[in-house]
Amino acid sequence: MTGTTPLSDLLWTRGYMDPTWIRRFTSAGRELSPSRRVWRGREPARHLPESPSDLDAVDLLTTGAGTLKLPELFAAAQTDAMLVMHRGSVVYERYLHGAEAHTPHFNASAAKSYLGLMAATLAHEGLLDRTATASAYVPELGGTAFGEARVDDLLHMGTQVSYAGRAYDKPTEAQRYFAVIAPQLRPFGYAGPTSIREHLLTARPTGAPGTEFCYENGNVEALAEVLRRITGLSTSALLGELLWSKLGAEEDAYYVLDSDGVEAACGGFSATARDVARIGEMLRCGGALEGRQVIPERVATTITSGVPDGYPRRVRFPAAPEDSPATLSYHDLWWVLNDPYDSYMASGIHGQRLFVSPRLELVVVHFGSQVMSPAVPPAPLVQAFLQIGVHLNSA
Repeated sequence: MTGTTPLSDLLWTRGYMDPTWIRRFTSAGRELSPSRRVWRGREPARHLPESPSDLDAVDLLTTGAGTLKLPELFAAAQTDAMLVMHRGSVVYERYLHGAEAHTPHFNASAAKSYLGLMAATLAHEGLLDRTATASAYVPELGGTAFGEARVDDLLHMGTQVSYAGRAYDKPTEAQRYFAVIAPQLRPFGYAGPTSIREHLLTARPTGAPGTEFCYENGNVEALAEVLRRITGLSTSALLGELLWSKLGAEEDAYYVLDSDGVEAACGGFSATARDVARIGEMLRCGGALEGRQVIPERVATTITSGVPDGYPRRVRFPAAPEDSPATLSYHDLWWVLNDPYDSYMASGIHGQRLFVSPRLELVVVHFGSQVMSPAVPPAPLVQAFLQIGVHLNSA
């Protein structure tokens, strides 16, 4: 039986386990790769009210090593930034390791959820048919695992895929994707695809779409291409038009690009913590900010309740052990916690989170540069966020 190749055995991925290299990449992506800005628009930045709270003293969790507080959590998560909003006000904001409030930070796979908002909005407006196959919009994807899948399958990680004849292995394929978009990450002798579109064309189905959950970047890149075809806009321009220019953002965001000038939609997005918090607050308020609807209310309010029939109601989080119980749902590229507070989140590698909990009236943004290794246990970010929300609601 062939097991998963440990990332430590892939010589060309060791940079992902060096915290100094990780932080360089998460904070300076546009210095390392071509990029395209997401314009904040002409409107003045929307003020974020402040009501500071001393969260550093709050007991978050009890572990074998004692009581965990925010400073210990930050050390475990290699935290670069954390911002907490409660009832519409910023109650806590902290930057570490040279990060600053105005500096865009890598969002990693949290960007998938932002694309999900765009797709759901276009579907709500009748411009995107969830039941259509991707190849109906992008004919050259015909015959590939993603082209024969429906838009809804892409939005729920519902494809089964093999790339270039390889047996599917998630860690290996994640690193191969990085090699596609970043030449400096390619191993010696690399002869694979050099653009996202070339990469998608090597994908072949290994099972019927819409029957199993498989967390795979290609679903998001295929969906992004669908959105580009139906709108005629780049992913950066579309995000700017539908969302970023309506938030009252303080800064432009940006996507890194592949060799074709196409955005890495599944994880190449960077923005400030304050502006990502504006996304969360807009969602917490039913898609509106200061009385103005930014996205349709139904798109915002059905994130936790709209998993279609036929898709698994419970799925395993990618970082969870293989034998862990399934505790999450997945809808329109958002992770749904199924907790008493209607919480959901956008989540990315190295500790990137946008956490929204409507019943706790809570929004949390966390940016990190945590090493990804079996020898380094993931920091308990979600548990800490929930405890912060419970504390703030009881204060």
